[in-house]
Amino acid sequence: MHGSAFDEGPRTAAYLMGNTGKVHFPVSTSMPLAQQFFDQGIGQLHGFWYLEAERSFRQVAALDPDCAMAYWGMAMANVDNESRAKPFIAEAVKRKKGTTAIEAMWIASLGEYYRDAKQDKRTRTQEYVKALKKIVADYPDDIEARAFLAVTMWENKSELKNVDNKEIDALIDSILKINPTHPALHYKIHLLDRWDPSRALPAAAMCGNAAPGIAHMWHMPGHIYSDLKRYDDAAWQQEASARVDHAYMIRDRVMPYEIHNYAHNNEWLIRNLIYVGRVRDAISLAENMIVLPRNPKYTFEQNRGSGNELGRARLTSALTLNEMWPQYIALAGVYLNEDTDPDDQLTKQRYLGVAYFATGNEKAGLAQVAELEAEKATLKSQLPPPAVKRPAPATRPATTQSANAVSLSTTKPTTKPSSLSAADKVAAQQAEQTRRILTDRISRIDKALNHIRGEQAMIAGDYKLAVELLNKAGDVKKEHLSQAYLRADDKSKAEQFARQAVDNGQNQVYPLANYVDVLYRCGKIKEAREAFKQLRTLAAKADLDVKCMARLQPIAEEFGYPTDWRLARVVPGDIAIRPELDKLGPYRWHPPVAPSWTAEKVDGSSVSLADYKGKPVIVLFYLGYRCLHCIQQLHAFDPAAKDFAKAGISLVAISSDSPDELKKSCDAAKGDGEFPFPLLSDSSLKIFKTYHAYDDFEKTPVHAVFLIDAQGKIRWQNISAEPFVDTTFLLKESKRLLAQPVTAEMPS
Repeated sequence: MHGSAFDEGPRTAAYLMGNTGKVHFPVSTSMPLAQQFFDQGIGQLHGFWYLEAERSFRQVAALDPDCAMAYWGMAMANVDNESRAKPFIAEAVKRKKGTTAIEAMWIASLGEYYRDAKQDKRTRTQEYVKALKKIVADYPDDIEARAFLAVTMWENKSELKNVDNKEIDALIDSILKINPTHPALHYKIHLLDRWDPSRALPAAAMCGNAAPGIAHMWHMPGHIYSDLKRYDDAAWQQEASARVDHAYMIRDRVMPYEIHNYAHNNEWLIRNLIYVGRVRDAISLAENMIVLPRNPKYTFEQNRGSGNELGRARLTSALTLNEMWPQYIALAGVYLNEDTDPDDQLTKQRYLGVAYFATGNEKAGLAQVAELEAEKATLKSQLPPPAVKRPAPATRPATTQSANAVSLSTTKPTTKPSSLSAADKVAAQQAEQTRRILTDRISRIDKALNHIRGEQAMIAGDYKLAVELLNKAGDVKKEHLSQAYLRADDKSKAEQFARQAVDNGQNQVYPLANYVDVLYRCGKIKEAREAFKQLRTLAAKADLDVKCMARLQPIAEEFGYPTDWRLARVVPGDIAIRPELDKLGPYRWHPPVAPSWTAEKVDGSSVSLADYKGKPVIVLFYLGYRCLHCIQQLHAFDPAAKDFAKAGISLVAISSDSPDELKKSCDAAKGDGEFPFPLLSDSSLKIFKTYHAYDDFEKTPVHAVFLIDAQGKIRWQNISAEPFVDTTFLLKESKRLLAQPVTAEMPS
């Protein structure tokens, strides 16, 4: 109704969430509620929560369609999506007549930036910043103008002239001097991250509390604590962020792939959990990332969509670092069986081989070796021959006459060198590229084989050979190498590698625990005792039953420590008051409960969600027989119904038609035939609205598809202006999701 830009983005009405930042950005509206939603949107913008910021600004426009700044806000919520931002700001320009002078400046500055997309971006950015600086100069008391100037300068430093961090830092400080809890704390952290992180500690302490309802505001301090090797504090911040996100997604039935930075936060959280020794929590969250729903619209390359790739990588890290080989074998078949990247596949083959030998399954280990050897042989047979260097052309000496002799000078070719045709050159280049790719793959396989055979030698007691092979493998953890050298009775090398691991993993539990063990077994009891003292506090929340920690138990007894030798960590004085994590939300995402519904068939009989209890069902929401796209959708699912049925999945379609009109849907799509799934009526749109398959802003139903599992949980959904017709993807995704274990929650 309003253009293609409005056909994307949020459709469900916004509500006043609270806890989105103490900000006020006055706009021209006579409606106090519209102003409240506008302020909420500004806070969400400051927290990079763009989906909800756009929803808030859409709510402003729903309440006051002539509020020009509502459309400015929508454009600001799409700063990285010019195709949508440009038409949004155009709507604001249309309504600028009734705006104040400062609002006109806001609209004009952004409108000019998007007016000519062909213009050089650097020039556009410089002009935009110049316009923002004029707003700040003309309205020196407006701290929101300073905030948007600061973030724009930070995000576009490479496009600007004579701008350095100190200028931006001073601008942010001027905001915080007036409002110490302004969400610009977030910008302070971004600015100082990896530049001068220690100076960001006050902002890190206050950032989450400044806007506790925005997950990213809890996440960003984690950057600073990670920079400073304070991994316990970093993990706390990222766990707080994850819990806030989980609470929001479950409450509002938003899919994880709709949150652009969700996977990034959780991946970082898992890494920090590993660093502090919370191995089982790390594994649990990695598993959760892998089983999250996916949508082809949100790809990994665009925004790390579902987090599947990151989850697999972190699960592998946690299990292999801690030598949890039985668990690796068990979980690889459940969570690592989708690796399509050749490098990921090789990593899995490598660690499965190591795991099999480590757990005494020599037969399976040898089978893994044979598989890799077979691939290596195949690759070698595919290697193009190396490029043949042509011999130098025949030459003859040139003579230079002098008064006394004939001397030899620079030789010159007597024939012209032969040249390759253009086609031959291309073929030669392609062959050389193929050779490089295959050679690299063969090298990687050799390293994997060395790692597997190194573990085989270790189990067989040939420690000298094991050390030799593990060194050739590459990528073997220094902690693991130190243990191999201990067994080979090379204490000097064992200590050397253990020390290097500690230096490389400063303030991380695993390398320090390994170092204590190596020092003790090398007879350096005094040094081991000192290192153990440091470990007791560092490992305050570490799991004691993993292999490296279990090795320390007899050492702890000798040193007079209790069975649980961990010491509670003293919370640093630069940490603000923190809320209880459990009150922020659940530790892991879990699918929300599907609302119940009952709808009528053509014959007047009713069908309800309860009829599908105990079995999964795909629920299609379509817009009736008048919608050509909907008819196409029904046609797409018609032949696919039998494949879903084979997978044990039912189909049902709910229409905005009345019961009498349902027959027209059948006639329009099938003639005298019937669909292999029920068509139901929801002409009141009650079910559409309950499932958010309704545009609250345009007051119209929209297309949607839901996968509801046997327990009545929404496992997947797609709500859009266009009907979802990729039945091949949906069937595959449904099978994947329904095969995964569902846990409502696992506390940390």
